[in-house]
Amino acid sequence: MTTADQPGRAPRRDATENRAALVEAARTVLQGDPDASLESIAAAAGLSRRAVYGHFPSRDDLVREVVTAGAARIAAAMPTTSDLGVLPPAARLAAIAVTLWTEVSHVRSMARVAVRSPFVEPVAEVFAPLRAQVRDACALGIAEGAMRDDVDPATLGRLVEGACIAVLDEATRSGTSDEDGRRMVVLSALGMAGIDWRTAMLSEPVTPALTPKDLA
Repeated sequence: MTTADQPGRAPRRDATENRAALVEAARTVLQGDPDASLESIAAAAGLSRRAVYGHFPSRDDLVREVVTAGAARIAAAMPTTSDLGVLPPAARLAAIAVTLWTEVSHVRSMARVAVRSPFVEPVAEVFAPLRAQVRDACALGIAEGAMRDDVDPATLGRLVEGACIAVLDEATRSGTSDEDGRRMVVLSALGMAGIDWRTAMLSEPVTPALTPKDLA
């Protein structure tokens, strides 16, 4: 049997472990310094720069794997469509905002990396279902007269998303506490949706462990 006829072999265990070590090192190093060099990441993994290229063609490819894996973890933790279905539109946005904050607050630097080029598109694919939930909440809020109607639901959803990202940026720069950040992200998201801050305060979660049912 020729080499071409042989079935593909599974990666050697050491190669698999090295790749996992690189991804874990990148996650840790980039959280401390989003601009960390490939050499720094490789050193943290106990590998040479040359060894990195055996797994990832470039630094961007390595970072892309880290941020898309993180995005998938966050997406999996978000409230389900059925959970949100029992809530009024403002509470839906509040539930999404507080869960999102809870999931990213401890990895703020990496979260900021994930929502910027060249990683926007792969992360956007992972978050497509979440964006649909935000858009649906905005559509319902507009239809019920509870949210601003000067823009369409898709545009309003993007504006709400931008408000959440702005909070993340500010919280990362200023070292905002988890409690204050959670409040800020809820009020900013609902404020962008056209709900005044006093009314929005009624949807602010009391604890990070609140479930959608608690917000109903």
